[in-house]
Amino acid sequence: MRIITQSTYGEPSVLDVAEVERPVPSYGQILIELGAAGVNPVDVAVRAGWFPLLEPPFTLGWDVAGTVVAVGTGISEFAPRDEVFGLLAFPDPANAYADYVLASPNEVIAKPTELTMEEAGALPLAGLTAWQAMVGIADVSAGQRVLVHRAAGGVGHLAVQIAAAHGAHVIGTASAGKHEFVRSLGAAQLIDHATADYAEETSDVDVVFDLLGGEHAERSATVLKPGGLIIGAIGSNLGLTPERATELGVRLEVVSVRPSVNDLTELAALVRAGRLRVHVDGPVPLADVAKAHELSAAGHVTGKLVLVP
Repeated sequence: MRIITQSTYGEPSVLDVAEVERPVPSYGQILIELGAAGVNPVDVAVRAGWFPLLEPPFTLGWDVAGTVVAVGTGISEFAPRDEVFGLLAFPDPANAYADYVLASPNEVIAKPTELTMEEAGALPLAGLTAWQAMVGIADVSAGQRVLVHRAAGGVGHLAVQIAAAHGAHVIGTASAGKHEFVRSLGAAQLIDHATADYAEETSDVDVVFDLLGGEHAERSATVLKPGGLIIGAIGSNLGLTPERATELGVRLEVVSVRPSVNDLTELAALVRAGRLRVHVDGPVPLADVAKAHELSAAGHVTGKLVLVP
């Protein structure tokens, strides 16, 4: 089978396609034939060495959707031909950039029929980040005002839908060309980050989901009502400290995504109810993984990128 490896940190060109023996699931493991693997900004950061979760040599990838082809002993939850998806092992190695992927049955659930394989591969990491921020941390409720930065991106477009599904008035920042897309997801107000200042366009916000970080964090905090919550997701460039947040009269929390079958089941329920859709901005063949990383790093992707066999 093919697997994507890298022996050093660096540009997308360090990603190599290698041939290895197909793994055999051991006790408590299932083997999944890849249908799609999500490509996330964290993948790009780890590959480049900006966020060294893994030491070379390694294989990237944590999102997976596919078909179970073999099960190890002790497995009763899944059988061959079952279609599944999930977030594997994060932040430990999961080796999802490969034709076949080993997984624990505690990390995946049945793929909803409402999702294509590509959409299912795109959902886990971004969807769980959005869910754990909007629900797990913020506990967003009806009538609250929620500002989502990068509202057309991988995490952002899912966070908009999750907040809207919980009755929030959602404000999104995105380029003008993506406003109709984000509005179709449930955003009530759109701000063009290229021509308008969100700090002047909105106020009295209950929750800011900051997917920008850096200088935008403190500026975003100024649109919050007293005691409001800002959730950061850019751990390497958060742009705000808890102490400074307290000085500004607001609260700061940081979302650090974790695998959760329970949370993934909640996302699947939203999908089945027609309240959550996953936008895939063009699947990329596994062998063209460097191209996918270049597209992700450019920062103009709408929704998510996935690798397909």
